[in-house]
Amino acid sequence: MARLDVLSVALGLAALAGVNLYLTVFATGLAIHFHWITLAPQYQSLEVLGNPWIIGIAGALYLLEFFADKIPWVDSIWDAVHTVIRPIGGALLAIQVLGHPSPAFTVIVALLAGGTSLLAHTAKAATRLATNTSPEPLTNIGLSLGEDAAVLGGLTLVNLSPLLALVIFLVAIGVFFYFARRILRSMKNKIGGARKKLDQPADRNVPVQ
Repeated sequence: MARLDVLSVALGLAALAGVNLYLTVFATGLAIHFHWITLAPQYQSLEVLGNPWIIGIAGALYLLEFFADKIPWVDSIWDAVHTVIRPIGGALLAIQVLGHPSPAFTVIVALLAGGTSLLAHTAKAATRLATNTSPEPLTNIGLSLGEDAAVLGGLTLVNLSPLLALVIFLVAIGVFFYFARRILRSMKNKIGGARKKLDQPADRNVPVQ
């Protein structure tokens, strides 16, 4: 049961890292550094996240992401850059949770955590790409703030009930991919409509202003 809890924490942090790696590390590091949470003996390996250097660097990167994440299309470029960074970060976080288990178990968890982070990242990036077909920025801002709140809430849930948190994360990712086809179809229709408008010849009877 203890190993299942550790695995749940590892994959839970990996899922959150797929949404916002820097906020996950920053918030966890702050909570550990200021003793807002008490690490159980099996999670003592996470104490390194409370290092002021790690907190400072994660905080600075989160600040950059906080603003980049709210600008249409800039957020998608940022997501594209982090397609590799977030899964790797999620895998490293998961390995850190494990401490020093057997090498085979470490590799298995790293693969599972990397895949979990990639799924969460893909869900976020695809949602943002669909949102960017709309010219107004308010939706991006609302989504970004909602994602930040979800990460903080997820970290709280991981601390209270790791297994329940993991189940909720996996269900949420599954629900997204269930509706992903509709989202992609909607994006395709919007892009196709925009191309048709651009390809239409100009009405020569309209006087030039």
